Amino acid sequence: MIKSMTGYGIASFDSGNTKYTVEIKSLNSKFLELSLRLPKIFSEKEFQLRNDCSKQIERGKVNLSINIEQVNAAVKAAGIDKDLLKQYYLQLKEVSQELNEPATNLLQLALGLPEVVKYDDETASEDEWKLVEKTFQQALAAFQQFRSDEGNVLENDVKHRINIILKNLELVELEDPKRVPLIRERLNTFLSEATDREAIDQNRFEQELIYYIDKLDITEEKIRLKTHCEYFIETLKNADANGKKLGFISQEIGREINTLGSKANDANIQKLVVGMKEELEKIKEQLLNVL
Repeated sequence: MIKSMTGYGIASFDSGNTKYTVEIKSLNSKFLELSLRLPKIFSEKEFQLRNDCSKQIERGKVNLSINIEQVNAAVKAAGIDKDLLKQYYLQLKEVSQELNEPATNLLQLALGLPEVVKYDDETASEDEWKLVEKTFQQALAAFQQFRSDEGNVLENDVKHRINIILKNLELVELEDPKRVPLIRERLNTFLSEATDREAIDQNRFEQELIYYIDKLDITEEKIRLKTHCEYFIETLKNADANGKKLGFISQEIGREINTLGSKANDANIQKLVVGMKEELEKIKEQLLNVL
């Protein structure tokens, strides 16, 4: 089975006072491009989250966000660093006197300076992180399910297109036996019109004709094309199927189709080859989004 690199998952947990929401979304990319948006209190967990995403998401341009909503929006201060506040206040007062400026609102200014006021939401307990981690795993499970569902859609589409290529190959098989008599007839007509027919060495003509027809033989290309298409479908069923491997197989399919077209020398077969190329291009486009 294959998975899509496009994915989306979201999960929430409401503890009563706090609501935690984790959202994961991704688009296709050759590598894992992970963008995290975390609350400050969980910044130390960034490495762990990146490690988990690397193992489970593998590839894609991924955006992961964790949001915390307080039921009571008022943020309570855990305390004030009084010594630091006094130092800030005295320095501000000294500067105002030196500049001969009014010493108003100095306390308010000092309270707004760094590290004076400590807030509860600057640290998180291990229990709180466990709640967030559980929510993350739920969002990740929903994300992976989305990828699997999208992968099923992609699998059915590319399988359908491979079957169209095989159908066209069956039609090529029907057209192929008609080529040699037509080629022989065209050459005979050309020689009759261009030269004295009686002056032609018939044995030499037959030898050259056999050589020419042998160069146009497409038996090997038909066999290899069918084999590659069957291998493609077989790979889709494997548990370790991935976009890169399928991409390599599609390249081999493309080579055989191109060779088939260049050697066919037949208008009907050329039309079938064009149809094969069209389906293969659509397959390649879909594989860009396969994990």
